[in-house]
Amino acid sequence: MTEKSRQINQWYVSFEKGKDFDSWGQLVEAAEEYSRRPWACQIHLIYARDDEISFDDIKKVGEVLRNLNVGWNSPFPVRIEEPKSSFVADADDVTEYGDENGSEHTSSVADGGSLLPRIPYEEGVHRLVVRINQIGLKDAHVYINPFFTVSVKDANSVNVTPAQDTPISNRSNGKFINFDVDVEIQKPIEKLPRGTAIFFEFKHYKPKKDVVSTRCFAFMEQDEFKPGPACIELYQKPTDFHRKRLNLFTQKPLYLHLTLKVLDD
Repeated sequence: MTEKSRQINQWYVSFEKGKDFDSWGQLVEAAEEYSRRPWACQIHLIYARDDEISFDDIKKVGEVLRNLNVGWNSPFPVRIEEPKSSFVADADDVTEYGDENGSEHTSSVADGGSLLPRIPYEEGVHRLVVRINQIGLKDAHVYINPFFTVSVKDANSVNVTPAQDTPISNRSNGKFINFDVDVEIQKPIEKLPRGTAIFFEFKHYKPKKDVVSTRCFAFMEQDEFKPGPACIELYQKPTDFHRKRLNLFTQKPLYLHLTLKVLDD
């Protein structure tokens, strides 16, 4: 690790600590943590503005810090833009459980998806990388521009990390759609709340309605976050982030195939 990377990682870890204090309402501790690093003056200016600044605005500082360590070579200021959705949600996919079930992240995705970079190195903890290998479907060949939305939820179905969309894949092989894409979970394993689960929503485009629709979903619970291959069951929509009303999508031996990597680099 270069001196630059080490310094940026230290900044990012410190910023994340301050942000956590901020989200818990511990404003004094958050201010102390923010003041220790070079962005202190920017944070002070944000809080001093007359118009109201949301917690999401503060989080954008973290996005800038993370970009510094993933090959960003353009001059400052680094642009942080809201992702733009190309499609609307299929009305059939709206869940009966309310906004907490992910309606804030209804999106379709350009070919490249919205995957996030690896999290910065932090001593003593491990990062989790989930490779989505393939999904088994009896009608795998019929789906247009399929992709996965991957979200990490706590026991109360609240987002633990930002949701991510994979790139689309049109590589079907018999009863499988192949993805072979890595998803970097945006919190170390040791910092995930008890009861956390990772959800995989399989989505596709419906040209007649001009919408993106969820076809089925799968999830992996915390005790399954172990290195190696995994096959997990598919469930009928709507996505139940509470994990209480689950109905198998199919009785056939068709699953979501994953490979997990637990890394300390």
